Amino acid sequence: MSISNPPANPTTAHCAADWLLAESLAPHVQGDPLQPLYDFAARGVLAMPFCAHCDLALELEQQRCDGCGALEMLWRQVEPVGEVHAATMMHRRERGLVVAEQPYPIVDVELVSSHRIVVTTVTPCPAAPPIGARVFLGFRRLGAATIPAIEYSKGSS
Repeated sequence: MSISNPPANPTTAHCAADWLLAESLAPHVQGDPLQPLYDFAARGVLAMPFCAHCDLALELEQQRCDGCGALEMLWRQVEPVGEVHAATMMHRRERGLVVAEQPYPIVDVELVSSHRIVVTTVTPCPAAPPIGARVFLGFRRLGAATIPAIEYSKGSS
């Protein structure tokens, strides 16, 4: 796996304190297969994996390229814009884990880079965005990790 160094000056640096999950659910970034995602996100940049040989967009935890069969991937910055592919409102209360007391959106976003990512919102939102809505990705903090989330109220259509 090859990783470009995240840019020092982020273009999207909004990170809100987490409103949804307990800090104990934060991912352990060091050594995690998604560490490049978290490292770039900590600098306010959305990065996703691509095949290092044929440049095909890969799923977050994909090990082998579907196009050429290569095992090497390269993480690089992508535009933090996409379209809602699927969305739902989760009704879940689990003391000690889920700190939100109201239902919260879970959104499957197809990025303009052709990647898909399932996220929630940067801040609490009373409704899920409609299918086809254009959304922008920002970030939220969960413990020491910075993770992508949609900014549904920011220019959404």
